[in-house]
This record gives sequence, structure tokens and C-alpha cells, in this order.
Amino acid sequence: MQRVSIFRPANFGTAEIRRIAEAAAGDYTIIYTRPTELRWVNLGLERMIQIADDTAASMVYSDHFNGDDPAPVIDYQPGSLRDDFDFGGVQMYRSSALKEAVAGMDVDYEYAGLYDLRLRVSRLGSIVHVSEFLYYELDTDRRDSGEKIFDYVDPRNRGVQIEMEKACTEHLKAIGGYLKPVFKDVNLTEGDFEYEASVVIPCKNRVRTIGDAIRSALSQKTDFPYNVIVVDDNSTDGTVDIIKGFLADKRLIYIAQDSTYHAIGGNWNAALHHPSCGRFALQLDSDDLYSDENTVQKFVDAFREQDCAMVVGTYRITDFNLNTIPPGVIDHKEWTLENGRNNALRVNGLGAPRGFWTPLLRKLNFPTTKYGEDYAVGLRISREYRIGRIYDVMYNCRRWDDNSDHGLSVEKMNSNNLYKDRLRTWELMARIAQNGN
Repeated sequence: MQRVSIFRPANFGTAEIRRIAEAAAGDYTIIYTRPTELRWVNLGLERMIQIADDTAASMVYSDHFNGDDPAPVIDYQPGSLRDDFDFGGVQMYRSSALKEAVAGMDVDYEYAGLYDLRLRVSRLGSIVHVSEFLYYELDTDRRDSGEKIFDYVDPRNRGVQIEMEKACTEHLKAIGGYLKPVFKDVNLTEGDFEYEASVVIPCKNRVRTIGDAIRSALSQKTDFPYNVIVVDDNSTDGTVDIIKGFLADKRLIYIAQDSTYHAIGGNWNAALHHPSCGRFALQLDSDDLYSDENTVQKFVDAFREQDCAMVVGTYRITDFNLNTIPPGVIDHKEWTLENGRNNALRVNGLGAPRGFWTPLLRKLNFPTTKYGEDYAVGLRISREYRIGRIYDVMYNCRRWDDNSDHGLSVEKMNSNNLYKDRLRTWELMARIAQNGN
């Protein structure tokens, strides 16, 4: 009896997935998603079948080689909702689960058919990662990590993203994790604050850029008092000397962290709980700049006008010298008040720059991590509160060789993605519980 049917889809639309399901004849169906040759290690296919038999999984995938380089992947979990989750090129489905999932497809997608299939199959049984290197493939996308992270917000991919959002939203409805657009109100006059806003700049070893960031923050024009809180996490490269050079301006507050572990999240918490933190805490990364002198005013106006607990702006990708580079302006128009909180579980970030209502953040706090801390807080806020949007460019996001997400190894990218999947899993569990499911 034939155990496996192997297909290389012409595209990832629903019609093609239906064609594969109709033609699938073996116990298992492999959908190979790469345009390049697939080669198995000795007994690799047999091993994948063995694991599928033993676990009764609905889908199995494995570590592999990209050319001659090891290409490990990460475990699948309920929060692995990104449409660009890396399974490698080989996705092996139990044919009965594949056919059952396809039979339930009631939307014809041009781009999201394979993504829809994976989500439906995950509701029928487990998706198992075999942490063994079972085959060779060649991933032709050789861009570094700092370029790939913007694919999902590239305006050229907007049509794809609309479909992916719809498929994910229907999945959330099916598992009880969908949230209707009903929000808690916020009382933005709550509390006594000397300053209406604080620009928060966490930093560590940013001698080349911290001066630019502080000048950008101190040059803002507002009709209310604001300050700038710089939190240095034990810099050793001269960053502190540059910060101290601005202390003649009484609006600047310098927090020097002790030698214990803080990371970016802990540095944010130090600023939020400082007695001089403003009513609204506004992000400025230590290597970026506000686009002009009106950013802080626009933030506060948006909080007041949109009655929200968090505001996300629009940014421009630039090189170190502030020349615009692809994909250019990132406006996150995939965020809508009606469905943004649900789509937030699919995408890997909510955008920048970000502003937070301080009384709420003092209750929630940032996780003490150096990656994903802002995404964790954004997910948590969106569970209950409105997140406002500004579509004017407010921020220049400089891409250079010292960005925290530049040129990451496979292992580091996997670690980052695994953590964000965990954040989504925890948030999904909370939303399902909130819905009484």
C-alpha cells in the first residue's frame, strides 16, 4: 500500500489545496513548498512516517539542512499563528486529516489556502515537530533577519495580508479565542501628574546614536509640560558621558540602573515607576529619531481624541543617515479598531512608535526581557482596551549594523520566534478563558 503522496503546489490558493486533497492516495500527503530539489537523508522519509504513525499527528515537520547548513525549526504551539511560521519545505499531513480539513473550507483564497489548511488541521489533531535533520532543501531567500522582519507590513503584500487576517480570524472564532470590538473605557484624567508626557529612551552602549535620540526628544514643541527619561543599563562605551552632557536641561531625567538584570523591559519599568513619569509614556529607541518636533503633541492629542490606552504611530525605514530605504513607510494599516486585537495574534509586532497610558502600564508592567517586551504589553492591552492609531509618519527607524535584529543566527531567530509564539499562546489562553470557553 502506498504510504505517501508528494505534491509540489503551483501556488498556495484554496483551489490548489483542494486539487491536492482529491489526488492524495497514500496514508500521508507531503506538500513541498520550496521551488528547489528535495533530497532525503538516509531513511529520513521513513523516520518521518514512523513518528507520524507513533504520535497519530495530523501534521509532521522536521529540522533539515539548507544546502549543507543545519536549519533547525521550532515547536508548534497554539500561539504559532504567524502565517510565515517556518516549517521548512516539507509539511507532511495525515491524508484523512487533510481531506477532512479541505472538506470544511468555505472560502476560496488566492494566497491563504495553505495557511487555512494548517489552521484547520491544527484543530483536528497535533502538529508534531521532529527535532531531527531528515532532509536537504535550498531556501532561496538569503536576506538577513533585519530585512525579512518587514515582509508582513510591506505595502506590496497588502492583498496577501488581508486574506491571512481573514483565515486567522475564522480560526480564532472556531477555537473560542475571537474578541468582539467591545472595549473598556479609560479615564485619562486619572491620577496627578506633573508632566503630561514622558519620552522614554532605554539604552545600553549606544555611544554613536544616543545623542541624536536625546536631541530629537528635547526638541519637541507641545502645549503641555513633558520630560525625557533616559534609562541607561550599565553602558561601558561612553554612552553615559553623552547622556550627562544634556543634564543642564531640567527636562532630562537620567536613571542609572544597578548591575542586576533589567533588559529593555526592566528599563521601561524603571521609567514608568519613576515619580516624574508623565501621564503618557512615549517610546523612542536609542538609535532612532522622531520625524519632526510635533510627535509628542500628536501622541497626546491622539490619546485624548481616540479615548485609548495605547497609541501606535507610523514610521519610516531609513539607513543610518536617514535616507529612506525599502520598504519605506510602515503604517500598519492592517490594524483596525474592529479586528486589530485579533489580527495582533497573527503578526509579529504592532508597529512604532508606541505610546502608553501610564496608570495602566504601572499595573501591567513590561516583562523583563530584551526582546518582545513591547509586543507582550500590546497584546495584553488589546485584550481589553482600544489601541489608537496615527497614520502620519512620526518616527525614523534607522537600520544599521548594530540593530538588535540585524544579521541574527538561525538559533537566535528561533529563540525570538519561540518566545513570541509563547506570548501568543498565553494571550490566546487568556482570551479563551475570558470568553468562557
